[in-house]
Amino acid sequence: MSEKLFSKNFTMMIIGQIISLFGNATVRFALPLYLLNQTGSSALYGIVTACAFLPAILFSPIGGIVADRINKRNIMVILDFFTAFVILIFSFLMNRVSLIFLITITLMLLYSIAGAYQPSVQSSIPSLVSENHLMIANSIVNTISSFASFLGPVLGGILYSAYGLKFVLFLCILCFFLSAVMEIFMEIPFTKQKSSHHIWKMVEEDFSKSIHFIRKEKPTIGKVLLIICGINLFLSSMILVGMPYIITEVLDLGAREGNKLYGFAQGIFAIGGLAGGISAGVFANKLTIQKSGNLIIACAICVFPIGFSLFLFSSGFLNYIIMTACCFLILAISAIFTVQMMAFIQRETPQSFIGKVIAVIFTVTMCAQPLGNAFYGILFEICKGFEYFVILFSGFVSLLIAICTRKIFMKLSPNKE
Repeated sequence: MSEKLFSKNFTMMIIGQIISLFGNATVRFALPLYLLNQTGSSALYGIVTACAFLPAILFSPIGGIVADRINKRNIMVILDFFTAFVILIFSFLMNRVSLIFLITITLMLLYSIAGAYQPSVQSSIPSLVSENHLMIANSIVNTISSFASFLGPVLGGILYSAYGLKFVLFLCILCFFLSAVMEIFMEIPFTKQKSSHHIWKMVEEDFSKSIHFIRKEKPTIGKVLLIICGINLFLSSMILVGMPYIITEVLDLGAREGNKLYGFAQGIFAIGGLAGGISAGVFANKLTIQKSGNLIIACAICVFPIGFSLFLFSSGFLNYIIMTACCFLILAISAIFTVQMMAFIQRETPQSFIGKVIAVIFTVTMCAQPLGNAFYGILFEICKGFEYFVILFSGFVSLLIAICTRKIFMKLSPNKE
């Protein structure tokens, strides 16, 4: 483990993440938008994106278990090459088989890969930097993710509108291939764990240990996870389904212009995440984890102007500006919260099974996402013409959850720097 923050291996991991996450953000932007453009159905959009999350729930704990038993660099390399291959196959089949079926299967594969990939990235951070740099290192990784999420949809929206889906897919294939090549030259310290059991027995044992750790040794983490599940169900899912549907199908912005503006909105959302990630790193010593519950309250409050704007104003562009500004704030605040929580979990978890614990956390927090996506997809379809009602409902329930659970965060141990 290097005492320097920007060691060679940590720097190479960051560069690989920039390239890989750019491709990831672009393809995840383009495929669902293409489906929405072709069908115009929020219900179908919500159900397909919900299906995409399901395999990620399965593969996230497996990814964490594998991350603790196999060299993390090899996992990253293999999965990036495989992602490039999946997109290549989609490009070949997109005009030959059912579009809905193909997009659903492709998104399921992409989310499965991401579910197996992220535990390797997060669990490698403590091996590459010292404990004193954990908060800043997590902030950098979060910032990189937000930067890629900004650049991907903005360029993806422009290129998608100008050149079509196939050009965007080719660009994504190139990104994943380059990322895999970059990661080949990276070294992550690795100690092989001994086990006499077959793979499924190891999965069962490791998963049980992680659940026991979260429930018995660190029960506060378990309570926080349930809160995050509630916020994912009622707030995150509304944004994931509602924003593309409202911007491209509800607001009177025009089909081509709506796609571009949605791409710019996604970029601005990502800038919010970028700003939040940078703020978490800059103010790492001043942020107290006990007050992190206030961040969720702030996120919920930011939802209400979107709903009131849709109710009061008929101007599509004015609603677009208000919606984009509020989501910018939500993403910035949630990024600060995410960095705080991840640094806390990494600090409180033994190094020998940190990958498994992070994977279980990803799995549990993702469980609410498919249900929420399907729920809001159907709800927006039912409430056509009254989209503001759905948004205000989301804000009210999220605020209620945040206020009722605020005391849990106040019981967390202070950051140890």
